[in-house]
Amino acid sequence: MGSGQVTDWQGKHVTVAGLGVSGVPAAKALHGLGAKVTVVNDGDDARAREQAAELEALGVTVRLGDGDTLPDGTELIVTAPGWKPDKPLFAAADAAGVPVWGDVELAWRLRKPGAADWLAVTGTNGKTTTVQMLASILEAAGLRTAAVGNIGVSLLDAVLGDEEYDVLAVELSSYQLHWAPSLRAHSAAVLNLAPDHLDWHGSMEAYAKDKGRIYEGNRVACVYNMADKATEDLVREADVEEGCRAVGFTLGTPGPSQLGVVEGLLVDRAFVENRQKNAQELAEVADVKPAAPHNIANALAAAALARAYGVPAGAVREGLRNFTPDAHRIAHVADVDGVAYVDDSKATNTHAAQASLAAYDSVVWIAGGLAKGATFDELVAEAAKRLRGAVLIGRDRALIREALARHAPEVPVVDLGRTDTGAMLQAVQEARRLARPGDTVLLAPACASMDMFANYNKRGDAFAQAVRELGA
Repeated sequence: MGSGQVTDWQGKHVTVAGLGVSGVPAAKALHGLGAKVTVVNDGDDARAREQAAELEALGVTVRLGDGDTLPDGTELIVTAPGWKPDKPLFAAADAAGVPVWGDVELAWRLRKPGAADWLAVTGTNGKTTTVQMLASILEAAGLRTAAVGNIGVSLLDAVLGDEEYDVLAVELSSYQLHWAPSLRAHSAAVLNLAPDHLDWHGSMEAYAKDKGRIYEGNRVACVYNMADKATEDLVREADVEEGCRAVGFTLGTPGPSQLGVVEGLLVDRAFVENRQKNAQELAEVADVKPAAPHNIANALAAAALARAYGVPAGAVREGLRNFTPDAHRIAHVADVDGVAYVDDSKATNTHAAQASLAAYDSVVWIAGGLAKGATFDELVAEAAKRLRGAVLIGRDRALIREALARHAPEVPVVDLGRTDTGAMLQAVQEARRLARPGDTVLLAPACASMDMFANYNKRGDAFAQAVRELGA
């Protein structure tokens, strides 16, 4: 693959939209390449002023409090992924014929000749875990790799830094894909598709289309989820290189060109000789931590991408065994009086909560927070038979309460109106009261956390602390 299309940045007028996690490294990188960089930012708070001062010291122009006006002479905009496509800045750029790239597009174009291949992952849920599993498998195969993109190492740092990689495990959000028109991965996976970020994309169709961009120009494999037809549709619509294959993953028995599960084993019928007749054992289900159904699906997707890259079966097993999931992802906190307490604070939308609830037979569910426009009928109808009880917290808890009344009227519900720091302790105490030995008390909020907590990590920490107080 050839690297960047723009080779001479000297004196090129580039506007970077947004400071923050991606804007500051982008501005520094472009300035270092000789571009004349102006950063525009909506906010003008203490953090923004601090970042602005750092950039201005290098000779970068920064304009705070106005992210809407196109600076004179702009030849290219590099935007932070979170900026909505309907911003006036982009309308002005469109009218002036100025291209807009995201940080991922910039990184893609700045790759050095002979640079590392990208194995890319997107989906509504499971992206981070899958990319980390993939990096662990690639490492076990002796390859120089890193988990990059929406997590871990910044893509720009990975592309411009001194460290040399063979292959990168790249997590991409729908926002990043929207602004990355020329990205062409070696192989890519869409794990699942559920309504999320619709306020940003405008419609489910636009959201799906942006996710589907990850398959464009794939060379070896487009990996999709057999249980989620929308992901297969995206493969069908993608314009890929000649010889690129569609490879499905399933929690059932795999057919040819698929990875799946047979009698407690993860098996590959895609990257083997004579796939009509043969299957290759990759790992045991027990090698996947935790072995919840949606996490086994993540492991199969990671294995499919690694196998597409030519990684041997033994490295898949070793990589999965070596992998430790991040905090607040179906993390077992403790058992108290025969009841398991599980922290899945990372389940910030209904799709993630659905996967989490499906992993347990009898659940006292702690849920609620900021709904972000979500509806809960489908989630509750699906989970009703597993619910021993529900404890609701947070601003939009009434939406879940109403869905429970419609689809699980016999399930006891505790509605907690308080939003102070003691609310989580009370929620855990109420859940304990509802639980019976053998049950799981599950924090899977199906909502964002910012109404009560700084982030989902803090929410999970509060839950774990409350459980420890019970145990004491």
